[in-house]
Amino acid sequence: MNNIKQRLKALESKMAEDGLVLTESQLSALERRKNAEESCGEIDTAHPGYLGCQDTYYVGTFKGIGKVYTQVFIDSYSRVSHAKLYTDKTALTAADLLNDRVLPWYQEQSIPILRILTDRGTEYKVKIEHHAFKLFLSIEGIEHTVTKAYSPQTNGFCERFNKTMKQEFFDTAMRKKIYSNLDDLQEDLDYWLHHYNHERPHSGKYCYGKTLMQTWQDSKKLVLEKNNQIAYIKNMTDNLNLTDNYIL
Repeated sequence: MNNIKQRLKALESKMAEDGLVLTESQLSALERRKNAEESCGEIDTAHPGYLGCQDTYYVGTFKGIGKVYTQVFIDSYSRVSHAKLYTDKTALTAADLLNDRVLPWYQEQSIPILRILTDRGTEYKVKIEHHAFKLFLSIEGIEHTVTKAYSPQTNGFCERFNKTMKQEFFDTAMRKKIYSNLDDLQEDLDYWLHHYNHERPHSGKYCYGKTLMQTWQDSKKLVLEKNNQIAYIKNMTDNLNLTDNYIL
């Protein structure tokens, strides 16, 4: 099994480096490998924007507010995180986080989001045609991957972030202050998020003790390099097509 994984990984690298055109069976094998990795918690991430992880976290019940939920979004490469509070968990709130907080920020950074990983909650996945979250992703051209059934721990980035957010922010904030409206709680959460992203050192796979924003800035060049590779392959393909047409 390990040997097969290594061969598929080498095939994928060869495709990226040389612009190799794969057969249908080879493409199917690569897709099965990626799905298997994600099902086992091995999330493949190549650069900022390659994969975002989204989740719903139940904060608790506040007097005067009611139930409070947090929609969270984490870039799987840099771990830069976004969060917004809501009084319910629906497909609309899941889409609103992306529309209000996430996509505008990524657009400012000139980084596209290619794919989003979620669990199988009804706010993200349900078998109806007009599902707000699914429609939003379709409009924005973002792919959607869901965790393996009964294995929400696959989305480990969100699990760890939710635990940290609870311990470092919510547990402390709820002891120090009585919140009567969502705006005040969101304001304090935003202040903590700025510290989490911009000031707090992290030991993530690509962070090496840097802050998340330092990791983000240092790795943005990976997106540019990939875009240049894609443009080069497209140019080579176009030239080959022109040559074929000329010969014909």
